Amino acid sequence: MASDPFDDVFTLEDRFYQQGYQQGIADGEAAGRIEGRQFGMSTGFDKFLESGRLASRAIIWANRLPSLQKTAVATSSSAASASTAGDTESKPACSLPQLQDNARLGKNIKMVYALVEPETLSTANADDAVQDFDDRFKRAQGKAKVVEKTIG
Repeated sequence: MASDPFDDVFTLEDRFYQQGYQQGIADGEAAGRIEGRQFGMSTGFDKFLESGRLASRAIIWANRLPSLQKTAVATSSSAASASTAGDTESKPACSLPQLQDNARLGKNIKMVYALVEPETLSTANADDAVQDFDDRFKRAQGKAKVVEKTIG
């Protein structure tokens, strides 16, 4: 028995569907990787930007607190003092009003900085590292809110 000459015509739609489906899968995998990488880079940048802001705020708060001022100035300006060894004492370009000396406030400020200290945050793309970063960042945000309410 001879094959039907219309078999190719009857299966034409199914072949085009399968060909388009396979091409869509291949294109989607490539586009998904590119978009995923861009999204990941953007999200990571935003997270580290906010953690840097919190660390900077903690340093400023510590410099405004009389009990922490000597240690905060020493840690934040150790590199600057090494370059200006000839200067015996330098005056700040601007000054902010002092905060009331409060042990609990000092403890919270230290905790904010310890949680978002740039040298201790992992940049690894592993699940544990991301989870640790997010946990520390959220805790630091909470402590920063406590400090803000205490300051007024």
